Amino acid sequence: MKFYDKKSSYILLFIFLLSYSFQLLAQEESWETYLKKADSSLMEVTVNMDLHFERPNYKNLLIVTTKTNDCHKNGFPKEKGLIDFYTFSDSLAFKIQKLTKNKLAGIITYKCRGLDIYYVKDTTNLRTNLNKVIQRNFPDKKNYVVIIPDKKWTYFNKMLKPTDLSNDFFVNHEYLVQLAQSGDALETPRKINHWFYFNDIKKRGKFIEKVKILSYSIDSVSYNKEKRYPYQAVLSRKDSVYPKSISAITKILRQLSQRYYGKYDGWEMEAILKED
Repeated sequence: MKFYDKKSSYILLFIFLLSYSFQLLAQEESWETYLKKADSSLMEVTVNMDLHFERPNYKNLLIVTTKTNDCHKNGFPKEKGLIDFYTFSDSLAFKIQKLTKNKLAGIITYKCRGLDIYYVKDTTNLRTNLNKVIQRNFPDKKNYVVIIPDKKWTYFNKMLKPTDLSNDFFVNHEYLVQLAQSGDALETPRKINHWFYFNDIKKRGKFIEKVKILSYSIDSVSYNKEKRYPYQAVLSRKDSVYPKSISAITKILRQLSQRYYGKYDGWEMEAILKED
């Protein structure tokens, strides 16, 4: 996948904080992050995919939520907001670990809020103890605790786990998440470049004929004899970059290139950031 390589210190800080928090609660677990639309806004979901295959017998859903004022217009936290989120999350995580057996199932970022979603075994005095931590350490924040029965893990299945579990889905969303975290609302259509490689010049030519029908421009063609697939083609078209749209576009292009024994090597575009 070709990604737009203009990474800010914000993105690097996010990766560091995410890694630090997961060291304690999610060592050697398989986590994936993706975006979806909720009430016309972007929602970032980070989900523990190990729980798709094997789940502990914890029948209670626990959600702890905090809010920051330090966020972009698209609802994603800025640098200070991220620090607020992870300070809150780590403090509550240590307390939960002491109170009951649990599993962190996911993390949601939405409209300047951060939600940590757990499944827990025992809820005895859990709300009271967590509220004490919140009142003592985060008295000025808009926080709340939700505890409800969820024997069938309905929240996990409907809110956390994506319907598309393909590798292509997660690869596409890796880049979209980076854009959203930097403040891009992904609302504005823009030029998207796509890379393809073929092992035969005639097959590349037939592929180009087909994509022209789909209104793609041919930005460049080149040849590199050192590569196994030496015939490159770079295409572009102005498109929506909302998650469902880009997934549909890449699926069509991948299938079309495979018809001519080519390899789709991903896409790139520049972020469009609105002033906060």
